[in-house]
Parts: sequence; structure tokens; C-alpha cells
Amino acid sequence: MKRFTHLDATSLEEAVSLLNDSTGPAYVIAGGSDLMGCLKDNLWMEAPERIINLKTIPGLTDITVEDNALHIGALVTLTEVAESETVKKNWPGLAEAARRTASPLLRNMGTIAGNICQENRCWYYRYPDKIGGRIDCVRKGGKRCLAVPGDHRFHSIFGAVKKCIAVNPSDTAPALVALNATVLTTKRSIAIDDFFSAENGAQSTILDRDEIVTEIVVPRPATGPTNAFRKIAYRKSIDFALVNCAASLDIADGVITGARICLNAVHNLPRRCEASEALLIGKELTEALAQEAGKAAVAEAKPLLQNGYKVQMAQTIVGDTLMDCINQPS
Repeated sequence: MKRFTHLDATSLEEAVSLLNDSTGPAYVIAGGSDLMGCLKDNLWMEAPERIINLKTIPGLTDITVEDNALHIGALVTLTEVAESETVKKNWPGLAEAARRTASPLLRNMGTIAGNICQENRCWYYRYPDKIGGRIDCVRKGGKRCLAVPGDHRFHSIFGAVKKCIAVNPSDTAPALVALNATVLTTKRSIAIDDFFSAENGAQSTILDRDEIVTEIVVPRPATGPTNAFRKIAYRKSIDFALVNCAASLDIADGVITGARICLNAVHNLPRRCEASEALLIGKELTEALAQEAGKAAVAEAKPLLQNGYKVQMAQTIVGDTLMDCINQPS
């Protein structure tokens, strides 16, 4: 790990000022579960000069319901989201997504904002610099994505963005997309559909370098807690998803009036299943319709030689997650 200056911020204004005043790259740290790995492996093309600690800023650790919406402070941990009775009552899909993230220790460390801001996963991009030297994939300034001709078992089944086929790894991201959340920052309000980015380099969101997430706002579901989350991974704990899915339905008199479905770990970005959503509107949800929606979700899939198995997983998980929306445990 290269040397850097660690600074405690006492306010958001101070944190932004410290980012802007840095003569070199600067990053913020909250839980640190992703950031510390990046630092230890010298992941970035430019090592940070400053790390700004956000945990010393008050007022970012609350879960409240105001104006008929759930407000989650940026420093709320994944454990707190998973165990919140408020979240579990009306937003069970989000609670389950947080519960299925990583291990108990990492959930105690990791924050909700950190989970949606973590970098995309790829063993070429994240290859430790200390083991054999730097691997210059396209995200590190190279000319091509090394996973395409190499090992792409866990990579995108929906093609590349700017040549890169690394996938977004977040579990809470698809849940927040399905629930039509809004991300508040020190600069602006961002609809969750617009929040994620797949540009080259060390970033998976549209956040500016001096922009900090302050809160996530999730509207109350219009027709009750008809939302759900599922995840397929090698192990139920610790592992990143092979495929995950979240869905939220608005149902009136047994008929679907609104639907949002999101897959993740299948593309650079959390992927809205808009064809599946359109298929559901105006109909009663049945097993057959859910399976049809699953097929629609992967109709545009472009798997590579080693990751075709993820297509069937994605198709199946969409149907199962939709049925979970109307079969909530009592």
C-alpha cells in the first residue's frame, strides 16, 4: 500500500473541501470494505494522496420514514438495513438484499452508500499489483478487455460497455432500482436509474470526484410490500452474486398496475428488465406469466463461451422473484 494522508471530516462541507483541496487523487472512506482492498492492491492508475473519513460526520446514520418515504443515511450499515423492522415491513426486498450481502462481519462494516458505489468486479482489473505486476485491462488504460478472450465465467451476458464486460457486484443496487429510489448527494438529487455508470477507470457511478452520497430515499410502495429479492451465489454468505434480482409490483384488484424488475451481476450496470415489466401490466400474476417474464428478461442476452449458464439462471430468478412478491411470508 502506498502512503497517503488520512483526514477526519467533521461535516459534509469540510469533506468536500478536503477533496477539492487535494493536489492529487482523493477518496472518501466509510465502511472501507471495498476501498481498503483497492488500496492494498494498488488498484488504481493513480494512487490517492488523501483518504477522507466520513464516519466522523454526524447525522448520516439514521433510518426514518418521512413524507411517505424511507430515508436511509449514507453511513447506515447493511446490518442495520437488514435488521430494521421498518424496512422489513414495507421494503422486504431491500432488507433481504442487505441481509444477503457478504458476511456478518462485512455487513457490520459496510454501508448502504458504499455498497452501491463499489467498483465493478473483474479479476483482471482487480489483480493485485504486488503479485506479478500490473495487468493493463481496458479499465486501467489498456486497449482491450482481457476477460473476453480469457476467463469470463462471471462476466456480462449482455455485452460490453466501452469494451469492458466486468459486472456490477452490488446486492442492494437492484433492490433500490426496483423500488425506484433516489440518491441524494452534496450536489444534487439523482434518480437511481441514472446513478450507475460503466465508464472506463475507477468508478461505477456518475458521481463527480468531489461529490458525496448523503442519503437514499425510497418511496413507500403504492400497494403494500409486494417487493422481493433473490440471489444465486456459490455460497449463501460471503460470495458475490452469480446472478441476483429484485422486483416490485403495484397490484390493484389482483391486476398488476406497475412493475419494476432489475437484474444484477449480469452486466456492467444493474439491468432493468423493461420488456418483462411491460409484459406484466394489466394482467394477474401467475406462474406461467412469471416464467414468460423471465424469458423476456434474457431475450437480448449475448453470453460468451464460459458464462452461458447465467442466462438460464437469470431467466429463472426473474420468475421466482416475481412470485415472491405476492407470496410474502406471514
